[in-house]
Amino acid sequence: MNKHFFGDTAVLLGRSLRHISRSLDTIITTTIMPIAFMLLFVYVFGGAIKTGTGNYVNYLLPGILLITIASGISYTAFRLFLDMKGGIFERFQSMPIARSSVLWAHVLTSLVANLVSIVVVVLVAVLMGFRSPAGPMAWLAVAGILLLVTLALTWIAVIPGLSATSADGASAFSYPIIFLPFISSAFVPTATMPGPVRWFAENQPVTSIVNSIRELFDGQAVGSDIWIALAWCVGILMVAYVFAMAAYRKKIA
Repeated sequence: MNKHFFGDTAVLLGRSLRHISRSLDTIITTTIMPIAFMLLFVYVFGGAIKTGTGNYVNYLLPGILLITIASGISYTAFRLFLDMKGGIFERFQSMPIARSSVLWAHVLTSLVANLVSIVVVVLVAVLMGFRSPAGPMAWLAVAGILLLVTLALTWIAVIPGLSATSADGASAFSYPIIFLPFISSAFVPTATMPGPVRWFAENQPVTSIVNSIRELFDGQAVGSDIWIALAWCVGILMVAYVFAMAAYRKKIA
């Protein structure tokens, strides 16, 4: 690793964060859709959905947080694509800086931007009646899971950001990821689903992640779901990182 890696990454991270601060519509846009879903499901569909819990917003919030992250990473791919097409990467490569610092700056920017969006969504959920008996350690565990999910999905976003041929193509990859929580336990219990759909819902990563976060929010002892969730997150992160770095090396070669 280049000895200037951390310093170079910090400088480029500051550059990316300044860009976001000058276009707050990015964060606003990524939070409006999840909040709209939350309002729709709680106040329109919530009365017709039977989850076995007294407070539907408590049941719903973990899935909404994942949709928030999925919305946010589409902008990571978009910003990365614009930097590639704008020639910024070539200019940076001609300077004596760590090559991977350019990529890591985008990844860390995604973590910061998604953190802000998540905080906003949680605050709105509190206004809508969300309450949690979870202690500090449970909240830290939730934060850790969300951080790992964000990191894994961000490295997935890097791949289309580097390889897409258009700005729309760079961000469109996130649509299936946004849709995935709808076929999980995020909105309704999987027991209410027909056979094949139920099988898929119970064996895809979103369900185990949502169930783990929900148990932590409820102050319950977490079961095997948390280990399944962590295995999914780490596995996706490792595979995405390998493919993203391969795409990056090919791009700057």
